Amino acid sequence: MKQTILITGASTGIGNATALFFANKGWQVAATMRNTDGQNKLQAHPNIKLYTLDVTNTESVNSAISNAIADFGQIDILLNNAGYGLVGPLEPVSDEDIMKQFNTNLFGVFRTIKAVLPGMKAQKSGVIINVTSIGGLVGLPFNSLYHATKFGLDGFSESLKYELMPFNIKVKVVAPGGVVTDFVTRSLHTTIKEGEVTDYDAALAKVWEGFDKGRPNYSQPDLIADVIYKAATDGKDQLRYLAGKDAEGLYDAWKQMNNEDFFNMVAGNFGLI
Repeated sequence: MKQTILITGASTGIGNATALFFANKGWQVAATMRNTDGQNKLQAHPNIKLYTLDVTNTESVNSAISNAIADFGQIDILLNNAGYGLVGPLEPVSDEDIMKQFNTNLFGVFRTIKAVLPGMKAQKSGVIINVTSIGGLVGLPFNSLYHATKFGLDGFSESLKYELMPFNIKVKVVAPGGVVTDFVTRSLHTTIKEGEVTDYDAALAKVWEGFDKGRPNYSQPDLIADVIYKAATDGKDQLRYLAGKDAEGLYDAWKQMNNEDFFNMVAGNFGLI
């Protein structure tokens, strides 16, 4: 019997690459996204079926997951990949933008997991994989709200792992570093309105320059998809999977250095001290 993976945020980037990766391995793939228009490559694959799913809407989540179960019989793997980055200083951000960030990156994950749990419990098996980020383990400048959601998702996943052990349902986290996708143009939102001048502009310019210097070390989406496939199929109880050499290097530095030295290193690399 073929296994089925349901992926959120499958329109582009990591989600899109992972849908094709699993489908090419013979898996049945329920590829979900807010808008299925223009997804010719996914629609053409015989192992992939598209569903409209907005993680910020409970009715949309429940409907898509119910339809996928009706079509495929069951969901063996849930990949929570949908998300976006809200970057910039905290002070000017609106409450509305804060809630949007949490509603997508964190509360949306709660909704999809709640929707798949009855089926996974009934079949006495399943793997839930939450895509966080190296930003769910290590903090970097001017990403405080994004980090809040990703750190929260990492802690949530660690606790949920214990909760679902009695049902033979595994919970895992995949933490990519930088990825060569259109995330910056499509899924990066700033806390500063266009044309607004703030006290943080000079420091923020240095931080953007620092991130630009790191782009040559970013990973291709297929590499992240390969790590996700490993997490889904290795049968291990391992919780966290780092994805990308930049993520591995930064996390190793965080583990090996004391906090003050690490903070000073990061601040220095971004020209803040």
